[in-house]
Amino acid sequence: GNIYRGLSGAQNGIDRVQADYMGMLATVINGLALQNALESIEVPTRLQTAIKMESIAEPFIKRKATRHLEKGRVVIFAAGTGNPYFTTDTAASLRAAEIEADLMLKSTRVEGVFNNDPEVDDKAEFFNEISYKDVVSSKLKVMDLTAITLCEENEMPIRVFDGTKDQNIYKALTGEQLGTLIK
Repeated sequence: GNIYRGLSGAQNGIDRVQADYMGMLATVINGLALQNALESIEVPTRLQTAIKMESIAEPFIKRKATRHLEKGRVVIFAAGTGNPYFTTDTAASLRAAEIEADLMLKSTRVEGVFNNDPEVDDKAEFFNEISYKDVVSSKLKVMDLTAITLCEENEMPIRVFDGTKDQNIYKALTGEQLGTLIK
């Protein structure tokens, strides 16, 4: 998770736009940490940001991102969309659509998508698979509606899984069927 979340700051009295920019900068800090961790195990990476800060990252340019991927580099997208009022889920959906990803992975603190918050309701029903329309019509709060509809419009399925469990991120990246598939 981010060291700072814009919406949380806005709920605590910080101007919403300022809070969102603070949240975007927090994602850059996370991106730098992830880049360092991957490079320490000799995985080539590029960090691209939606807000220009050339001394630490490249600006997001679709063609450059695609070229890095073609060369086998991991591309880390940070700073959201560069605009306030958009969540990191929307930014992830947007970047995934722009690079024509086959699948979007959504790492969270719970096993996948449920009909209620499983952290509050121990009888919440888990879904192995669910449609975009059912997520929207049931008002499930797995991601914001903009992110969900952007994935739907681009026919990009979403795999939602618990990223806090050991090896789950690796399993999701290598195609293991865990969590919930939204399609």
